[in-house]
Amino acid sequence: MSTAPAATPTRREPELLGQTVVVLGGSAGIGFATARRARGEGAEVVITARNPERLEHAARELGALSTAAFDANDPDRLERFFDGLPTPIDHVMVSGSGPYYAPLAEMDFARVHRDIDQHLLLPIRVARHAVGKVRPGGSLLFIGGTGGRRRRVGLALIGALTAALPALVANLAVELAPIRVNLVAPGFVDTSLSASLLGDQLDARRDELRATLPIGRVVGPGDVAALAVHVMSNTALTGATYDADGGQQLV
Repeated sequence: MSTAPAATPTRREPELLGQTVVVLGGSAGIGFATARRARGEGAEVVITARNPERLEHAARELGALSTAAFDANDPDRLERFFDGLPTPIDHVMVSGSGPYYAPLAEMDFARVHRDIDQHLLLPIRVARHAVGKVRPGGSLLFIGGTGGRRRRVGLALIGALTAALPALVANLAVELAPIRVNLVAPGFVDTSLSASLLGDQLDARRDELRATLPIGRVVGPGDVAALAVHVMSNTALTGATYDADGGQQLV
């Protein structure tokens, strides 16, 4: 009586082996999770953040190639950062910042301008600086969101920015080709940013999502990071928006 040979586990090459990934906003949340995932797939990572202490802690945990502590919304500082990067870079990811919700009558226009700068002008600046730094076939990846697709009081600004980002990304993919440009749009993600926005309503929101989402659980930063790394590594993808919301829009 013969015995079937034992199955041999399939080995695969790391998806980003030997590549360099720059993550703006890489010290926490989705940015940190993506940097960690990229490291696990063989990449060297360069991370930036505003907070030097948190950035240093993240860099030690990741074994980052290098770091830079600065506000990415400062145009001059952003330009100096890109000027100082070694070439070629394979991928640049810009992690998303928190949305600004306010009814029209209560809008603080200083915050409005800052939100436009963070969500719309920063991607444009990064795209401009990426030329000559990111190799052909490499990618830019921006993190947006799906919350602004709803229609209700308080969502006018974030709704407009949510609609603008996919159009911006599609046009940049044409203008920057053969550099690829894509957008990942999460729904609610269980991060420290979400906790700061929701405060004592966080647990109730988690319970609601577990009960209503088709996936039966809350989306975490690792889920978004897995998609982000796939979009970086799949050279057929450009000019598109990829949702990562656990089916939130379906309910």
